Amino acid sequence: MPRPVRDVPSTTVVLPREEINRSPTLTQDSLVRTLPSVATFRRTPSLVADPTAQGLNVRGLAPSGVARTLVLLDGVPVNDPLGGWVFWRSLPRLGLERIEVVPGGGSALYGSSALGGVVQLISRPITGPALDADVTYGNRGTGLLAARGAQRWGPIAAALETELLTSNGYPIVTPTQRGAIDSDTPSNHVVLNGRVDAQPSDALSLSARANLFRENQNGGTRFTTARVELAQLSANARLQTDTLGTFSLDLFGRTLRFEQDRARVAQDRAAESLAASQAVPANDQGASLVWTAPGWTAGGVHHLSAGIDTRRLAGTSRERLFPPTQSPDTVVSREAGGTQWASGLFLQDLYAITPALELSAALRLDVWRNTQGLQRVDRVSGASDSTTFDDRTENQLSPRLGLRWRPWEALTLRASGYRAFRAPTLNELYRPFQVGTVLTAANADLRAERLWGAEAGVEVEPLRTLTARVTGFWNVLEDPITNVTLPGGTGRQRQNLGQARVRGVEASLDWRLSRRWTTLLAYTFVDPTVTAAPGQPELVGRQLAQDPRHRGTASLTFEDPSLLTATVQLRATGPQFEDDLNERRMGGALVVDAALSRRLFWKVDLFAAVENLFDREYLAGRAGVDTLGPPLLARVGLRLRDAL
Repeated sequence: MPRPVRDVPSTTVVLPREEINRSPTLTQDSLVRTLPSVATFRRTPSLVADPTAQGLNVRGLAPSGVARTLVLLDGVPVNDPLGGWVFWRSLPRLGLERIEVVPGGGSALYGSSALGGVVQLISRPITGPALDADVTYGNRGTGLLAARGAQRWGPIAAALETELLTSNGYPIVTPTQRGAIDSDTPSNHVVLNGRVDAQPSDALSLSARANLFRENQNGGTRFTTARVELAQLSANARLQTDTLGTFSLDLFGRTLRFEQDRARVAQDRAAESLAASQAVPANDQGASLVWTAPGWTAGGVHHLSAGIDTRRLAGTSRERLFPPTQSPDTVVSREAGGTQWASGLFLQDLYAITPALELSAALRLDVWRNTQGLQRVDRVSGASDSTTFDDRTENQLSPRLGLRWRPWEALTLRASGYRAFRAPTLNELYRPFQVGTVLTAANADLRAERLWGAEAGVEVEPLRTLTARVTGFWNVLEDPITNVTLPGGTGRQRQNLGQARVRGVEASLDWRLSRRWTTLLAYTFVDPTVTAAPGQPELVGRQLAQDPRHRGTASLTFEDPSLLTATVQLRATGPQFEDDLNERRMGGALVVDAALSRRLFWKVDLFAAVENLFDREYLAGRAGVDTLGPPLLARVGLRLRDAL
């Protein structure tokens, strides 16, 4: 529901269009990671990361390649139907009005994918003729061309946006382990999005959108590649009435194909050969209907909403294997996949007892069913083994209670408690994968993860130019799906680990020092600890993999339209571990980014940005081979804003 951020009972962080425009970051995942509570699986950006490693987690909830946070674009899920990861490069920046982040269990409204929270990208409204464009070029062969045009003809409006990016990447293997096969990590992508809005009457508004996306990536060797092709259609109808409230209907459908090659690498990395080639076609379809009642009075003001949604997800992993030696029993191909149906029904009441005190309550029932699960293995001898997995149906009831109290105009207190869940994805159930030399097997017997959590926070606004927030949170994650090292260290398998406790504190300060100067400070402390691991007692007390305890961001911005706009940003990440046994440690990292823009003439700006200004070298992963985070990445270009 549209309302001021300070009135929302849940902790909510908003990145407005102004901050998005002046950010030094190049890709959207790097942009959202400037919020310390938000992280992707590894420290590698989508500029060079395999798409399957671009899962999002918030507040350190057991990060993995699969996202434990729901990502929406104007209310439509963008998480991959097979694996839940996010194709960040398919979301052009020019078309965004703002990004909203709501950490904490969100299943009471959004179901399975929102176990760790919700990130919503809101498109810019089409208010009239507009033309925007970016042209930039930088080191390591990184070039970007982006454009957005919009026009309105009475009740009809349309927008078209495109983005093309190409980059040579950088060598990601550490110099001490780098071999003859290792080179740069080139990538490219192209996005084309179209949207049409119509308002036949004051009460009814309609919208339709089409998205096309293609991405090619090389992981640094000849046989380490990934490709994605995606097409999506969505439509929305919104009806506002005076007596019955507002009805909003969303429909969407998507089809995509993900392809990946994996390499077999010699120990000295002097030679490689093709180990496996995988093709993963997937699709999903969904619909949701949400009703928001007019405000009504009963001991205060109630804002009631209810909704129902359903989604079908289907995908198949087809893999060809090229083993170095063969016998009649050697596996040469695998095929695995299935279909998942998920539906939910929710009810929410926002109850303002007084303007200063508001209670919120939400309850949702979800039912999901895994069907048509199949795995087939073909051997050199010509024999085939097929395994049909039983259909499984599960359900979950997700409540959430919240409170917002403003005893004084400058002070806001918030508290909430919730239960959330995440059903295993088709990827976790059926698709094996390999990173470096480590093979991780699927597990068709996985159960849903469940989360109990609570948070409490205070927001102080002593001045109109100063806002400070502190929020403490405590989460207990039951049966988290993690990649567990198998006995002997020969590989890993996805398993329900047992239980993990994730507690911490996040704090932020937003201070407009003067008309020209603004500073933002944010810090998140997370204590992610395994508290139960049946059958693997050595994991108890260990820190969750890929989960640093400390993350912080500081930025300082100078803005004078007649002179220039400049931003300096510092990002700090504490030490973390690659593996569940906490044996592969990665040190912390301190990175400085900067951006500068100045008006040249008319509405054209000269823009320059650099990420990792001091070329700090730090580890991003240790999965069989040590890999590096991004080095210094600089670019310069021209920007055209609001030309029409």
